[in-house]
Amino acid sequence: ETAILSKGILHHHERWDGKGYPSGLKGLQIPIDSRIIAVADAYDAMTSDKIYRSAMTKDTAIEEIRNNSGTQFDPDITEVFINICLAEAD
Repeated sequence: ETAILSKGILHHHERWDGKGYPSGLKGLQIPIDSRIIAVADAYDAMTSDKIYRSAMTKDTAIEEIRNNSGTQFDPDITEVFINICLAEAD
């Protein structure tokens, strides 16, 4: 039942610019679910406390995602994600 999710999970560390892993996929070669997971996972990691650092504020995390749009993250997914985050804050 979870096999359909496996590619999305496998490739969520790929980067929009092709410098990610495990396969070095670039842009639209990266499965859409992987691109969505990448943004959501990064935001979650940044806004959660870790043993080695405190959580970033939501605004700081959004700015970090915005700064990596088009290099690390799909710019279209980044835009939608940020708009959703900002709408929830209002």
